[in-house]
Amino acid sequence: MEERLENQKLSEDEFIKDKSDFLRGTIKESLSNPLTGALAPDDIKLIKYHGSYQQYDRDLDSERKKQKLEPLYQFMVRVRAAGGITTPEQWIALDELSDKHGNGTMKLTTRQSFQFHGILKRSLKPTIQAVNEALLSTLATCGDVNRNVMCNPNPYQSAIHSEVYEMAGRISEAFLPKTTAYHEIWLDKEKVAGSPDVEPLYHKHYLPRKFKIALAIPPNNDIDLFSNDIGLIAIEEKNELKGYNLCVGGGLGSTFGEKTTYPRLADVIGFVEKDKVIEVAETIIAIQRDFGNREDRKNARFKYTIDKRGLEWFVDELHARLGWKIEIPRPYKFTTNGDEYGWVKGTNNKWFYTLFVEHGRVKDEENYQLKKALREVAQMLKGDFRLTGNQNLIIANVTEKDKKAIEAILVDNGVFNNPKLTGLRKSSMACVALNTCGLAFAEAERYLPSLIDKLDVIMEKNGLENDEINIRMTGCPNNCARSSLGEIGFVGRAIGTYNMYMGASHNGDRLNTLYKEMLSEEDILEELESIIAAYAKERREGEHFGDYVIRKKLVEVTDRPVKVLS
Repeated sequence: MEERLENQKLSEDEFIKDKSDFLRGTIKESLSNPLTGALAPDDIKLIKYHGSYQQYDRDLDSERKKQKLEPLYQFMVRVRAAGGITTPEQWIALDELSDKHGNGTMKLTTRQSFQFHGILKRSLKPTIQAVNEALLSTLATCGDVNRNVMCNPNPYQSAIHSEVYEMAGRISEAFLPKTTAYHEIWLDKEKVAGSPDVEPLYHKHYLPRKFKIALAIPPNNDIDLFSNDIGLIAIEEKNELKGYNLCVGGGLGSTFGEKTTYPRLADVIGFVEKDKVIEVAETIIAIQRDFGNREDRKNARFKYTIDKRGLEWFVDELHARLGWKIEIPRPYKFTTNGDEYGWVKGTNNKWFYTLFVEHGRVKDEENYQLKKALREVAQMLKGDFRLTGNQNLIIANVTEKDKKAIEAILVDNGVFNNPKLTGLRKSSMACVALNTCGLAFAEAERYLPSLIDKLDVIMEKNGLENDEINIRMTGCPNNCARSSLGEIGFVGRAIGTYNMYMGASHNGDRLNTLYKEMLSEEDILEELESIIAAYAKERREGEHFGDYVIRKKLVEVTDRPVKVLS
């Protein structure tokens, strides 16, 4: 692989990695520089591998420029938790961190992680240290490595759910970077003399771009499996986990005006026995390491490697490296990619309550004290908390005795059975966007709730207030809230202006298609009012909104559904 790199034109990021001494760079020096709230340019790139992005408060940018001040630089910190499970003690520790060093809120992400925003440079090291003291980590939640591994967060939903959750943890651990830089910079560990760092899988230059893995258990595609570089579909026969259908090449990010960039869903290429999953996943990561585009980061994801060289080439390369062939895919069926809310009893006779968290933001508002309620639950809970792939939260492993006490806490704080929770709102997701994301062209998290208020009036007028229509909004086409998989999807173009997409499937196996560009809120409401009214009158029994707009040819299917090799 290193020889191949020598013959390639490389992007700036590749040179930064090359001279970084396995992700150290000058991060230590940048943290101690009192003259700026920012890091050195190269360190801004490298700190991603350690679990943080440098950002700035864009709401204050104009005023600070007038005062001839640098932007109010701050940092986002992301916490790694494979499968999204944390203890009550860990929840309390993270809650306290958000108040002490962040902006007082926690963000539950679409990859079952926690994010903190508004952390100043002087608080960055204490924050990461505190995360580790809570027996969690920020390592590899960002950067050109395998990110947080996703799966259904309830191991007690069935016998095989437990096995699948365990596999997610094993994959997560197997593909963590081996560099000791993280422990030296943040945890004050001494580097052992004469022991140079090695990265057996990632090598010196790591991957060309980020890499994502997820596991799903039919019929619930609750982590949008086909949007991942590797997807593993659990195959169950007679209540026994036999293995996984292997999917490759998913990824949703794109760039406006760049036709060489596009969202793509993963292809189902075969079946892998459960004891061979780690070997196969490691081999796939190594192929992307060796053949991925290191010249142009916009075309560096695994999906482009497959499309450039061909799916047949990839399968042949995979078989050649493994020394054996994967089997043909086995039958499966997904019915939904949403969460099921409310109480459910697990196989361990404990209770699990799935709570809607609007766009994953844990905060207190008037008459809706979510952060306070969850802190109180954590103080009495003997179970744990579980993050879903749809930015929601499961209060888990609750005893029969404690069930009513938890409900009482949620009722007292205005959280339980909130009347605003219509079918549309419970099926919504939005990325952070403004004011902290430097890539955002428009609002998402701060705006979508008010748009849904207006859309709910239309839904109720047509008798659809309880209908689940997946609606997603992102501030840019990087797709952090998976807007390409929304039956209704919005992508920000400018402040107050969005492209509207429609026609994704309700189970996450078909992308949506551009309907109209550059719409204002008035335009959006005008367009959707007539479409929703027609849907209410003309839909067939059991027909979802995304399927309806395709049948009525309101949009054409421009991207093929998930391909299954036979």
